[in-house]
Amino acid sequence: MQYMLLVYVPESDREPAPAEIASMLVDYGAFNERLHARKAYVDGSRLAPATSATTVRVRDGHNVITDGPFAETKEWLGGYYVIEAASLDDALQIGADCPGAKYGSIEIRPLASAG
Repeated sequence: MQYMLLVYVPESDREPAPAEIASMLVDYGAFNERLHARKAYVDGSRLAPATSATTVRVRDGHNVITDGPFAETKEWLGGYYVIEAASLDDALQIGADCPGAKYGSIEIRPLASAG
């Protein structure tokens, strides 16, 4: 079964220091290797900062465009993974292994089956 791991990170009032970024890249590189080794990796990507988001809604037949993410929150969606997992328990273990779980949160959802 496929699951999506949505990686939420805390909003910050500062850019991470280069050493912090380097450390995160090492952690995520190792996590990616573990996903590939267990043949769980399907897809994934880091997202641009929430400040680059644009939201569109259609109301009464008109497009309403808003700069920024859909909701004001203390965490923003920083990236995602699509994984293969035998069960929700397996997906939860993989989510707990994701580096983002140490400082943010990982939302885990099964992908809806087509049909």
